[in-house]
Amino acid sequence: MIRRFFFFLLSIFFFLLVVLTANTLRHRSQQLLVSPIAPIAIDEAAVATRLAKSLTFKTISSQTDRDANAAQFEQLHAYLATAFPLVHAKLQHETVGGSSLLFKWQGSDANAKPILLMAHEDVVPIAPGTESLWQQAPFAGTINDGFIWGRGAWDDKGNLLSILEAVESLLAAGFQPQRSIYLSFGHDEEVGGEHGAKAIAALLESRHLQFEFVLDEGMLITEGMLSGLSVPAALIGVAEKGYASIQLTLEATPGHSSMPPAHTAIGMMSTALSELEKNQLPAGIRGVALDMFDTLAPEMHGINRVILSNLWLFSPLLQHELEKNGSTNAMLRTTTALTMVHAGNKDNVLPGVIDATVNFRTLPGDTQATVIEHVKNTIAQSGIRVQSLAGNSEPSRVSPTTSAAYQTLNRTIRETFPNVIVAPGLMLGATDSRHFDKLSDNIFKFSPVRAGSEDLPRFHGTNERISVKNYAEMIRFYHQLILNSSKPSTEKEKTT
Repeated sequence: MIRRFFFFLLSIFFFLLVVLTANTLRHRSQQLLVSPIAPIAIDEAAVATRLAKSLTFKTISSQTDRDANAAQFEQLHAYLATAFPLVHAKLQHETVGGSSLLFKWQGSDANAKPILLMAHEDVVPIAPGTESLWQQAPFAGTINDGFIWGRGAWDDKGNLLSILEAVESLLAAGFQPQRSIYLSFGHDEEVGGEHGAKAIAALLESRHLQFEFVLDEGMLITEGMLSGLSVPAALIGVAEKGYASIQLTLEATPGHSSMPPAHTAIGMMSTALSELEKNQLPAGIRGVALDMFDTLAPEMHGINRVILSNLWLFSPLLQHELEKNGSTNAMLRTTTALTMVHAGNKDNVLPGVIDATVNFRTLPGDTQATVIEHVKNTIAQSGIRVQSLAGNSEPSRVSPTTSAAYQTLNRTIRETFPNVIVAPGLMLGATDSRHFDKLSDNIFKFSPVRAGSEDLPRFHGTNERISVKNYAEMIRFYHQLILNSSKPSTEKEKTT
């Protein structure tokens, strides 16, 4: 009997092994086959110098004063006109919303849908008290040790200047695109884009424009950040999470701290916040995250390839591991972040009003309405008032990876970054492109920036920089993307 049971278990094991092996081997690569291209010649010292100069302008946007640093934006615009004379002489251009820039490069085919390339001029401030931690002064525009240092080098003047460099060089060569190309450079992305990108989107909508695709800043070329993958992975953001800040308000009777009630208002609010943190919205490997893992699976090696190729079995195990890390957990669920609490103004007085803010980043499929319902259900009977704050936005639509536009972007990455794997991904933060949702079915968030795990703290942090070599690659990427966008495209391309 025991022997029979042993053979039964052994049979199940071998059957499972065969199924896992078959699924793994059947899961073929989805990477496009591309022909090598000769990289265009770039004067790295000259382009690095131009980017470095742009970093000296303190174009810091403000949530409260839309005209803050207006002179700095004007100086940046004047510099760009000098640095890129052909762009300003040959392209139609206008200022929108005070300090945002919109360019149009007329294409040869009036019937072809135009494309829109985006970046933003503004930067975040330096965190007070961290100035001395910078290896190079944040607004000095220093080139040192093969890097261009300064606030905005990565986010997002690197994209802005590399787009202009690519267009300038193509104009100098006498190139005219088949499709018209629009360049949108917002001035307040870091504070929501309400007066910049949103105004540009409204203007383009009023002109009844529809774009073949929109490309904004976004996901990166990750190096050594995905376990089981030995080559860099370029993740194209095909959607971005929504933004939902919810304010909780509790009113109570103020009084002397020497005679506190059994349950103080601060205690009640703390309990409610603790419940929200403990009872998160559900996670799952679905949607964009599932598409990403499905694309990456054949490129993995070892046990990681087996796991990703057999999510029907290993999904619970993988999800459990992903939920342990903040960045991977955010791919799987609408996240809950307790960000602000205000209560009291004296140590011996019970406060009369307590308010707290909870920021949710909503996964496609969730909405502000479902978030509010979740909050109310979680803190029911607490007497706390719940309201949505201004400036919230819903998750974007998911752009299809089967479209010719996605294939053009995919092919361009593969051509300009050899040996890089391309996969769709979910943008966790908010970008200006969310304001353009009505203007295209294909909105992508991708920055041709190489980044390892040690680079991520530099984003909005200390010692922001980009390598001169990578910056040259960025220029080549936009140069090739413009060329590829002028070629006939097909829905299907050969994969490896």
